[in-house]
Amino acid sequence: YEMLARGDSIGVFQFESEGMREALRKVRPTEFDDLVALVALYRPGAMDQIPAYARGKRNPETVSYADERLRPILDQTKGVIIYQEQAMRIAKEIAGFSGAKADDLRKAIGKKDRAAMAKLKPEFVEGCRASGTGSEVIESLWLTNERSADYSFNLSHAACYALIAYRTAWLRANHTAEYMAALISSVMSTKDKVPHFVARCEEMGIAILPPDVNESDHRFVVSQGNIRFGLDAVKGVGYAAVEAIKRAREQGGPFTSLWEFCERVDGRAVNKKAIEALIKSGALDSTGAARKGMLGVLEQAQGAGAKQQQDLLIGQGSIFDLPAPAARGPSATGEPQRVARPPIPSGEFAQSDLLANEKEAIGLFITAHPLKRVREALRLEVDCTLADLAHRRDGDWVRVGGIVSETKRIRTRKGDPMMFATLDDLSATVEMLIFGSALQTVEAHLAVDRVILVRGRVDHKDKDKTALVVQEVGPFEPTEDELQAARDRAVRAKPAQPQTYVLRVDAARLAATVIDELRELLEGHPGESEFVLEMRTASGVRRLRFGPGYRIAPTPALKADLGELLGEAALAPAA
Repeated sequence: YEMLARGDSIGVFQFESEGMREALRKVRPTEFDDLVALVALYRPGAMDQIPAYARGKRNPETVSYADERLRPILDQTKGVIIYQEQAMRIAKEIAGFSGAKADDLRKAIGKKDRAAMAKLKPEFVEGCRASGTGSEVIESLWLTNERSADYSFNLSHAACYALIAYRTAWLRANHTAEYMAALISSVMSTKDKVPHFVARCEEMGIAILPPDVNESDHRFVVSQGNIRFGLDAVKGVGYAAVEAIKRAREQGGPFTSLWEFCERVDGRAVNKKAIEALIKSGALDSTGAARKGMLGVLEQAQGAGAKQQQDLLIGQGSIFDLPAPAARGPSATGEPQRVARPPIPSGEFAQSDLLANEKEAIGLFITAHPLKRVREALRLEVDCTLADLAHRRDGDWVRVGGIVSETKRIRTRKGDPMMFATLDDLSATVEMLIFGSALQTVEAHLAVDRVILVRGRVDHKDKDKTALVVQEVGPFEPTEDELQAARDRAVRAKPAQPQTYVLRVDAARLAATVIDELRELLEGHPGESEFVLEMRTASGVRRLRFGPGYRIAPTPALKADLGELLGEAALAPAA
């Protein structure tokens, strides 16, 4: 629950979206019922009730009931009507509906059948009046029914979702590396999700290690608290090949060289193309040889390994394997002697080529990421990260940056050229659309693995994803001096550890309701800093320390809201 209250819910079922993470920070769940409520509240029609639930959760004294008969029905949900079952109870106990008629209302709400609801409204209103319910209460109750028809959950449905959410959250909180390894394994066939979760693991302090023929299994596994890439993720390495590698490893122990790997692993299951991909991905780094050197002798090593396996299969050695005359005789093991293994050259690829090979073999950069080197400098040049685009308004113009991971040039039905391109940064991936005139001027900069700056318009027309309609593209090639200056600036700008935020006020100018108003305001700015109200009174200074449920982020937006609420009463904030 502490993890969820921070909004740290990446990988948690139903709670991954940025909007839901913000809702978690507002509500700060402490029990299972809170998760059930959030599952049902984070839906169209119900979402605007999240602040009311959060307020009631933090301060039960703020919960009020328009009619006292609502208390036993809404007490569990902090005075908020959330579930279809609650609407049924209200219809029965306040509007006098029979059980069957209340279920008709539930069906109409659940199926968004506004015509059926319209037929039930007169009977609902009349029944409420007959039970002595005020007109304003009746109108409020029916308005809630209408809003629920936009999207409402029944309690049992929400509880099932919340149970899965709880289990995944518990695993993530208590067995983080193991859970994330399983999560990444489950999305291995989805090319954009693996990089996303890999980046999130790095943010959690979990290193993502390259595949290793001496450690990896089919899927991602935990290795000393970090996550080791699965061999199934290496392009061109199928199930049978991984099984052959595991079998050879179990029979003969770790592989110590490329030569030994080629001799021991069944060459019929692991061909040259697969071994090449393994080398490029870093899966043979544990042998101690350079990747460039191994690729240079691969053909020779594979040939020697194939011959060795063939000789073992037919039970005889080559005449060239015979020992010198003085030592002629069978070997101690009865096996043919191995041919000489020339040393593997020690020269390695340049960093850029090494990373390009990794990207080719496993679809993402593992040893290093080209954007990490320029991260601080890139942040100074952009308006937002790619992850933030989902929260920008449709049609907003933005300047973003990242690395091109894929391009596809096509012609429209009218015959005009256009391009689809994929842009990645360290937070997310976005599809770019480049049309006619813009394409002519920017195409030269849209090479795969090139770091670029892009100016474009946010496009939310596809409800399932956000795209960027590109207008301008330029290369991003900062000098070493510029990179260092950006790093120094980032260090200077790094915020200090959360501290107590003290707001000094003149108590004589404060309204009597200011504490309740402050509570509500602070709930809208959740963070890690403690909030203290320092009041100057006739008898001296008094300090009111707000509890853990009201920790805030001391942003300019908070300061503006405080100024609007308190006006001249606020003297000065002091952190």
